[in-house]
Order: sequence, then C-alpha cells, then structure tokens
Amino acid sequence: MKNLIVIVFAIFIIQGCSYNEQTLSTQIKESSYLDYTNRDDILSGGVKMIPIQTSVGEFKVWTKRVGNNPTMKVLLLHGGPGATHEYFEVFDSYFPNAEIEYYYYDQLESAYSDQPNDSSLWSVERYVEEVEQVRKALGLNADNFYLLGSSWGGILCMEYALKYQQNLKGLIVSNMMASIPDYIKYANDVLGPQLSTEVLNEIRDLEAKEDYENPRYSELIYSNYYPEHVLRMPLEEWPNPVNRAFAHINQDLYVTMQGPSEFGVVGDAKLKNWDIKAKLSNISVPTLTIGGAHDTMDPKHMEWIAAEVQNGEYLHCPNGSHFAMYDDAENYFKGLIKFIKSVDQKK
Repeated sequence: MKNLIVIVFAIFIIQGCSYNEQTLSTQIKESSYLDYTNRDDILSGGVKMIPIQTSVGEFKVWTKRVGNNPTMKVLLLHGGPGATHEYFEVFDSYFPNAEIEYYYYDQLESAYSDQPNDSSLWSVERYVEEVEQVRKALGLNADNFYLLGSSWGGILCMEYALKYQQNLKGLIVSNMMASIPDYIKYANDVLGPQLSTEVLNEIRDLEAKEDYENPRYSELIYSNYYPEHVLRMPLEEWPNPVNRAFAHINQDLYVTMQGPSEFGVVGDAKLKNWDIKAKLSNISVPTLTIGGAHDTMDPKHMEWIAAEVQNGEYLHCPNGSHFAMYDDAENYFKGLIKFIKSVDQKK
C-alpha cells in the first residue's frame, strides 16, 4: 500500500511539473515582446551604431532598442543639449510591463555617440535632420513611430513634427516650452523669487560678474534651485541614472546652445531667441504635453501648447518638477502609457 501511495505521489509530481512547464512555455509564447529571434541587433543587446551624414562628414550615433511591438515604438530624445540617454533608464521600470518598444539614443556629441567637437553641427536644424536619419535607420514610420522629447529633446521633437509629422504616429513633449524668451521670463519672474532673498541676490551677483565657474555658484544652484525645480529629492538621494547623465554632459555643447546660467538663457547662446509659438497650430499629429507643478518650465505654458496644436492633450504632474518621470513617476507614466495606447487603438 505504501509503495502504491509513493508511485501515485510520484506520478502526481511528474505531471504537475510537466503541467507547470507547459503552462510556463505557453505563457512565454503568448508574448513576443522579449523574443529577439531574427533581430539583426540580437548579439549587441539591441544596440546599433547608426551612421549620420553631415555637412562635414559621416559620424555614428548610439541607439539601443528594448522590446518588440509592431505598432508602438518610442524614440527617446534626451535633454541638455549634450546630456545623455541615461536619465531615461527609469523607463525600464514602466514600459516593458506595458509592452511598449522603446529606443535609447545619444545624440551626436553625447555619451556613446561620436563627438567631433564641431560647433558648426550644433544647431536645431541639423539635429532635426539627425533624428530623421535615425528614424529611417530604425525602420520607424507613421504606423508605429512615437517621438518623445524631454527638455531640449522637446524642442527637437516639436521642430521635427513641424517638418516631418507625416512620419509620426504620436508626439510627446515632456517638460519643455515652445518659447525660450517665455522660459527666460518665467525663470526670472516666477522661479527666481521663490528662492530666499539672500540666495537669489548672491546668485544674481555671480551672474552679473559672469562668474559661472565659481564653485559657490554651483553650490547655490545645486543646494537651493535643483532640489526644488529640477528633481525634488535630496541631492544625496538622486537616482544613479540621473547622476550619471549629469556627470557625462557635454559642457561645451550645453553652454554654446543653452548658456551658462541656470535661470533662462543668457549671452549669445544659440537658443536664446528660439520661439515656435506661432507655428504650433500646424502640428496635427496626436500630441501629449507633460508638465510638472514645480517644473523649471511653466506648466501653464505646456498646457497651452496642448490646446494650440490641432490634436493635443496635457498631462499634469502635481508632484513633479523638470524630471517628473522621477519625482512624480506614478502620474507621469500612467498618463504617458495611456496616451500611447489610446493613439494606438485609434489607428
């Protein structure tokens, strides 16, 4: 009798294991999101170095694909200018579960991409053409292509849409205004006065002297301004991807385009007069703008952008700052994923 019980129990375990293996196999096969079979980037883990043609020769930019989805593919445009894809790594915690395919991308002169250090290539127009070349190389098109730009990347994606929106399925402008003059005014009139009088006066004094290399300037900005409006966490708690992105920023490119001040754009920075407010009504592709209540960019302006384009909506992050994907991740990704999937269902 004992032997019979043992035999029956053994059969039960074997069948159970077989069942579990079959069930697991079935579950895996149900989703092709992580099936990279026959992908030409399988041995590089999704990485591709894409050749870019410029007026001064060919260079290569770094991209990395995560996941598979034939109808939802998001190309991520980082900020700066001159920052890196690294601060987007938080997307790994949200997009795979939604089975959204996405691409990290270091723009020319940034991180893993070539860095020719040629300022003649540092213009909005050339970077727009670079995005178009990347799109073609990755095989993205109007059936699947979502373009998400954060900060400076938001400038690029709006400019890209104005020229190439026929290639887009959806556009996401994350934490960026459509006018640098308006941003300067917001920084000076609204954000600056939120600092203590003593701190603001000391910052203004250093800026008036153009003493941006003074360690005291960085100390004042990082200790007082950044934890309030860039990423609302104590500096010692900032996530590793953010710290790496800041550590690897191309300062020459950043200063040339944005200028050395953290309150708007000063001097002869190339972006100082950039403004496309009058052109926004030409954008017809489904558009999501994202703003944080504590952002360095005016959230009301970003809400206005959504109303100005032909098919826009606004996502407000009440706890968010410029890096709302970190300090208000719940609202940021819930709204972002909802937008992407709603556009996908309409097509």
